[in-house]
Amino acid sequence: MPLDGRTVVVGLTGGIACYKACEVVRLLVGEGARVRVVMTAGAREFVSPLTLQTLSGQPVATDTFSLTEESEIGHIRLADAAEAVVVAPATANLLARAAAGIADDLLTTILLATRAPLILAPAMNVHMWEHPAVQENLARLIGRGARVVGPASGFLACGYEGSGRLADPEDIVEEVRHTLAPRDLEGERILITAGPTQEPIDPVRYLSNHSSGKMGYALARVARRRGAEVTLVSGPTALTPPPGVRTVQVRTAREMGRAVDQTFSDATAVIMTAAVADYRPRQPLSRKLKKAAASLTLELERNADILGGLAERKGSRLLIGFAAETHDVAAEARRKLEGKGLDLIVANDVTAPGAGFGSDTNVVRLIDRDGLDEALPVLPKEEVAGRILDWLAARRTRAASTLQPVPAPAARRRSRRSSGRGA
Repeated sequence: MPLDGRTVVVGLTGGIACYKACEVVRLLVGEGARVRVVMTAGAREFVSPLTLQTLSGQPVATDTFSLTEESEIGHIRLADAAEAVVVAPATANLLARAAAGIADDLLTTILLATRAPLILAPAMNVHMWEHPAVQENLARLIGRGARVVGPASGFLACGYEGSGRLADPEDIVEEVRHTLAPRDLEGERILITAGPTQEPIDPVRYLSNHSSGKMGYALARVARRRGAEVTLVSGPTALTPPPGVRTVQVRTAREMGRAVDQTFSDATAVIMTAAVADYRPRQPLSRKLKKAAASLTLELERNADILGGLAERKGSRLLIGFAAETHDVAAEARRKLEGKGLDLIVANDVTAPGAGFGSDTNVVRLIDRDGLDEALPVLPKEEVAGRILDWLAARRTRAASTLQPVPAPAARRRSRRSSGRGA
């Protein structure tokens, strides 16, 4: 799990969105994090400390001057133990006190004492959120390194509609993952394609496949966590675009090809997980095709091979492809590796248990040009993504090391006093 054993301090302040913060705590614990909850007096008006203690499995800290809490936890101990501090909800009052450096309760004291990264999830009335004082306070905190998630827009508890809703708990947890992940892909600009394409027959029908896009979206999330700048070109899916990822939505193979062409020059690596349709109807109809005969013949024409066309332009870019097969998986993968000029191919038998379309797991085999041939067991798709990105990071590290100048051996230096020879 991405947050296994990491210590995250979650601060709750006085707002109705406290009930959503309970879900943030639950998700963090589910990711393996050790969660320490700190509640202000206002937060305790909305949610009981017992609820958060039950969800976190840890004592809840509420009072700077409680002898019991100070002896067992202590605000300095909490500040030192934190690897990340999350404030959800972060009210206008909390933002103002934190920006001014005021430490008048346990949470704001921890914010001053900790050196851990700070993640703020604001939630408040839309007019409060738009007030210049709130925006100035937030800008000061961002200038000091704070990360901000949300707020989202929609109907608010106060009856207004607009910005001010607490961000989705999953988005807040994703920012924690991003904050605590290794930054070994910093500087990489990764182009990822995902999902199926749809090739229209008429205004209501199309040719497509069973791809869900989950593998590509997992790659985009994990790459962004590890510091890469990610562009995701996605065919039609039911998935929510990963936060922090530039997402380009397309429908057809030709649209995907154009989107890839427009972003390829800026990429340092390309990962093609999309299941692009090989064929499209030669002449899509402008009106709905009516049912008339017992059979129907569609005339199809070939779509361009997007990945195959990138090899001659790759330069120093790394090209990674996917091969979804039903038989002769390794042989087909190696054929595509060579035929398309790839650096790595990720092969999977889509008929294998745990590897079907739409599954949250995958069973893959990694094959590269340097002799790697590694079959992975059934793994969650995010973990598969991590293994693929491990390969990419290692390849970059090896490439960088070959460019380092090699110092001259000591024996070749000008001075040879140890040889016993005179001048």
